[in-house]
Amino acid sequence: MNAILKTIAALTLASGLTSSAFAEDLKEINFGIISTESQQNLRPKWEPFLADMEKETGLTVKAFYASDYAGVIEGMRFDKVQVAWFGNKSAMEAVDRANGQIFAQSVDVSGNPGYWSLILVPKDSKLQSIDDLLTCDKSLNFGLGDPNSTSGYLVPMTFVFGANGVDPKQCFKNVTNANHETNAMAVANEQVDAASNNTENLALIEKNQPEAFKNIRILWKSPLIPSDPIVWSKDLPDAAKEKIKTFFLTYGTDQSKGDVQHEKDVLAGLQWAPFKASSDDQLLPIRVMEASKSIALIQADPNKSDEQKKAEVEPLQKQKSEYEAKLKAAGQS
Repeated sequence: MNAILKTIAALTLASGLTSSAFAEDLKEINFGIISTESQQNLRPKWEPFLADMEKETGLTVKAFYASDYAGVIEGMRFDKVQVAWFGNKSAMEAVDRANGQIFAQSVDVSGNPGYWSLILVPKDSKLQSIDDLLTCDKSLNFGLGDPNSTSGYLVPMTFVFGANGVDPKQCFKNVTNANHETNAMAVANEQVDAASNNTENLALIEKNQPEAFKNIRILWKSPLIPSDPIVWSKDLPDAAKEKIKTFFLTYGTDQSKGDVQHEKDVLAGLQWAPFKASSDDQLLPIRVMEASKSIALIQADPNKSDEQKKAEVEPLQKQKSEYEAKLKAAGQS
């Protein structure tokens, strides 16, 4: 038995050394891109950026697209994705479940400190307020975002449904989950009565689908959401991290080694200005929202007793208080 254990230990050690040596000699990475739009629309925006990243870092950089946000999260979890653009909610999942770490944050091209979640309705809809939306007589069809989307799912679930003690599945005739672009077009074509979206995607709809945009009206706008993070796997070797971080934080700035105007144009295509440094603390407001949403849904569940609700809510309240304390200490709101 001891011999077998020693053999297993030796193989494990050898495997670890081989893996480490390979990692230090990293030549190629996959860059994950969440599915806010169709891959057809995302490719022309991202390919110039990834080509510049490849040129400046010396790494081969391949785009990794998935049909939903979970595909990119799982890609990082199983080392198929080493760096990725996420929304805050999906970044939280990557940090918690996929060994991810935030190192940079996007900046809105217009100088906004973030963006906003929206609920859209057709222009001539009878719905004029959130109260109209939440009559909950199961006569309306509603489009939610991807379950790992911040603006498409977490924010409306927290500030619209959770805050009013409403479970969308109990409120509407039908609830679907789709990306931002699909939701906006479903509203414009009156395939749903209302749907979640955000200010960034709606600006794209206005630019690329002006006729559809004319048939869309904003019913609700959220509090500000922090701009999107860039996440890398903690397992990346330090040398690769340094190259990647330097690229992101100098891209489109006077410190860049490339064509600065070209880089600014590429960023503008992504609706961004130059990046800024960030960390996992960026997720603290999102963690407060996630806890608030969970608490509200538990309290609104008619199938749980008061004792069950209390038992499930108390640890969440504790978590929420801890996150709020960290936010206060960090000077965030």
